[in-house]
Amino acid sequence: MKNLLIIYHSQTGNTEQLAQAVLRGSQEESGVRTKMLKAFDTVIEDLIWADGLLFGTPENFGTMSGALKDFFDRTYYPAEPYKLNLPYATFVSAENDGSGAVRDIERIAKGYPLRKIAEPYVANGVISAEHLDQSRDFGHAMAAGLALGIF
Repeated sequence: MKNLLIIYHSQTGNTEQLAQAVLRGSQEESGVRTKMLKAFDTVIEDLIWADGLLFGTPENFGTMSGALKDFFDRTYYPAEPYKLNLPYATFVSAENDGSGAVRDIERIAKGYPLRKIAEPYVANGVISAEHLDQSRDFGHAMAAGLALGIF
């Protein structure tokens, strides 16, 4: 059994909608336990539990949310001895192109180290049914890759 951890922050509810869809998709895959936590509530023990990670954030002022940055700040040094090297992917709710949030997450993830296994999913504008379907597929793909041992 593999463990997938979804870590997200949402202030307006847009990223939370995406996270809920990602969670639904990941739960379609047998052989994977999924836990979804808000960034402020996630601790090092959650990272140690995980075999794979999905990060969800709004793009705020051209970067990731402060809450997700806080998660990285709080867990970086405690994670060092574990050399986690976990597979991860990112989903972003953005009014712009989301590239600033993605760039900053990728830069931090290299230091853990974490392994990017998919291109980020960026939902632009008002969250639509199409965004939610794509988010569900995104979560299912990550869970399927973990279950099959691809990542």
